[in-house]
Amino acid sequence: MLKRQSGFSAVELVIILVILGVVGFASWKVLGNKDVAKPATTSSQQSGDSACPAQPMMASPADVSLATSVLYPGQVRSGDYKAHGGLRFDNSQDNKVTVRAPMDAKLTIGSRYIEQGEVQTLLEFSNDCGVKYRFDHLLTLADKFQKAVDGSLPAAKPDDSRTSDFKPVVNVTKGEIVATAVGFAKTSNVGFDFGVYDMRKQNGIKKTNNDLASYGVCWLKDWLPAPDSAKLLALPGGDGQNGKNSDYCK
Repeated sequence: MLKRQSGFSAVELVIILVILGVVGFASWKVLGNKDVAKPATTSSQQSGDSACPAQPMMASPADVSLATSVLYPGQVRSGDYKAHGGLRFDNSQDNKVTVRAPMDAKLTIGSRYIEQGEVQTLLEFSNDCGVKYRFDHLLTLADKFQKAVDGSLPAAKPDDSRTSDFKPVVNVTKGEIVATAVGFAKTSNVGFDFGVYDMRKQNGIKKTNNDLASYGVCWLKDWLPAPDSAKLLALPGGDGQNGKNSDYCK
């Protein structure tokens, strides 16, 4: 009588290998799905929207159809390098130009000073994405901002435009009226300075005693609605010497 051999028969071994293969494959699927992140499917990500896009978009700071010339940012004017640009309104009467916030932000610093015998106001706004924008030569502020200036900034002094912090900061929404008159009333010089600075990246421009020069952008291109941008680019350069020459607007 033959003794029964220990171990598994060939058929049994095949069955065991098949079972082990099925179990191993299932385990691999589970572990694989755990370690690989699934793509986001929120509506904002599917559409490509972002709270802080690489190229932010703004509303125009004023009615560009009324502008007569553009001061280009990133050029020398009056012997100094200007990271900001600006708009002129030579056909406006009584210096009445409505200036609006181009994007949601917070009013963080500013100054009021006396130039050519008139009080001028500079206001700088910052948003949560690292973008700043600045207005200068504001003549008449909206009540909300005049109250903020009176509560935070020192009294105006001749040719002293050093900035001070707003305490507390003031929230502003896109399209909100910031000022209703600009420039110098006594000389009928109607215009305001406007600069935009993307603090997330430098532009390659280095200027002594002008930290903002490294972050200035050509706001009249790419940053504004296409129809407004086209109108501004068609206007003459406001500076008599440099015209449309600009380190930013290539």
